[in-house]
Amino acid sequence: MEPIIETQKLSHIYSAGTPFQHAALVDVDFTAYRGEYLGVIGHTGSGKSTLIQHLNGLLKPTSGKVLVEGRDIWQDKATTRWARFQVGLVFQYPEYQLFEETVYKDISFGPKNMGLDEQEVDHRVREAAQFVGLTDALLEASPFELSGGQKRRVAIAGVIAMEPSVLILDEPTAGLDPVGVEQILGNIRDYHKAKNATIIIVSHSMEEMARTVDRLVVVNDGRIPFEGAPREVFAHGDELEEMGLGVPQMTRLFHRLKAMGVDVDPSVYTIEEAKAALLPLLRKKEGM
Repeated sequence: MEPIIETQKLSHIYSAGTPFQHAALVDVDFTAYRGEYLGVIGHTGSGKSTLIQHLNGLLKPTSGKVLVEGRDIWQDKATTRWARFQVGLVFQYPEYQLFEETVYKDISFGPKNMGLDEQEVDHRVREAAQFVGLTDALLEASPFELSGGQKRRVAIAGVIAMEPSVLILDEPTAGLDPVGVEQILGNIRDYHKAKNATIIIVSHSMEEMARTVDRLVVVNDGRIPFEGAPREVFAHGDELEEMGLGVPQMTRLFHRLKAMGVDVDPSVYTIEEAKAALLPLLRKKEGM
């Protein structure tokens, strides 16, 4: 797989040289590959938000490098600007950043900044609105008349309209009800499939990550202790618990079953996997 974003020995120190000096990232080597669906997980204060703000140049490294498509994003101003359009970042509660008088204008803000002509801006606004399930009628509404879930979609559409190769979303489902959660995750999946974009979702919810992402990166105390397929990461259940992250309930249940002497794979983490693992055991027992 081809890397699209890399950090090399990335460190970031807040308030350097003061009594409040704090190392948020320490020599972090992070890679995201083209077209992958990646989860970044860590508790509050772990360094995960600091990490993602380096990926599109919002923060400058204290030391180390950030590469987008092999180019050091801080090599010159033109590259930094280019990287910010390549890597789209949707902050937590992005609906608080809506400010235009119509939904259309809000979504068009990014593409206009890119210097695109009116026809291309219009095409991108309508396509982005479609990806997030907003009707044409809603484009003329004021964003402030919309529900919380709809506002979140407008904010995501505003970043999608810039057609970034990498879309980073910080806690995109925070504060939404279960239906809203499924809709937003579905919208992101649709964009991922249609554009073969790299998706990076930042969360502290293991349950959500377990059923959403292809690969997981764990951030703790400014470092990356584990990364890999969810199954590989969840095999470190005890260490994750110590970091305050825990593992999905299903994994916890299978760890308990294993400890009780049941012959099961303790790294099971979805309901589908649990069903596939337990049914043969039950049939075997019935046939005894």
